[in-house]
Amino acid sequence: MHILTNTYYVFQPPAGAGQYVELDMGCGKGSFSLQLAQRYPQRLLLASDLMMGRLASLQRKRERLGLSNLLLLRASNLALASFQLPPQCIDRLHLLCPDPWPKRHHRIKRLVCTDFISRLQRILKPGAILHLSTDHQPYFEDWLKILSRFPNLVDCPEGIEDISDLKSDFERQWQARGMPVRHLSRKLVSTQS
Repeated sequence: MHILTNTYYVFQPPAGAGQYVELDMGCGKGSFSLQLAQRYPQRLLLASDLMMGRLASLQRKRERLGLSNLLLLRASNLALASFQLPPQCIDRLHLLCPDPWPKRHHRIKRLVCTDFISRLQRILKPGAILHLSTDHQPYFEDWLKILSRFPNLVDCPEGIEDISDLKSDFERQWQARGMPVRHLSRKLVSTQS
């Protein structure tokens, strides 16, 4: 496990030339990360979270399954997007069921905002896929408004077709309660002609 909290250096993912790199940002307990690493052993998967207990549990599962293509990062999502990953290093980024902070006075704490989307674009390779999901309909609607301000992030539902059967722990939890989880997928394209 790589501890990046309270550090100010760029983490170089040990990807080989041309290797596909995915980031499960805020991976939680990591079931989605584990499923993804098992499905695509040729890809490098980075799973990040701040919660040390979750990451320690995920590390034990990773070792038990022998998943050498899964690297764990203890890191803040904002720091990863801002400076802890090199530019254009991620082929597909997953941010699944982040806290919606539904109360009006808590909305300032929401991760997905125009500033965060701007920072994410720094680490995405050209053609990379941004995959977001939430069970909170108002947050989803806010995402659509936010993303409409980024013409270089175009709708790309086929960008997640290959993983539509994989579910995060939170998604399983919400679906068990009868709450739908909405997904969206955007592709980073150049706006220059």
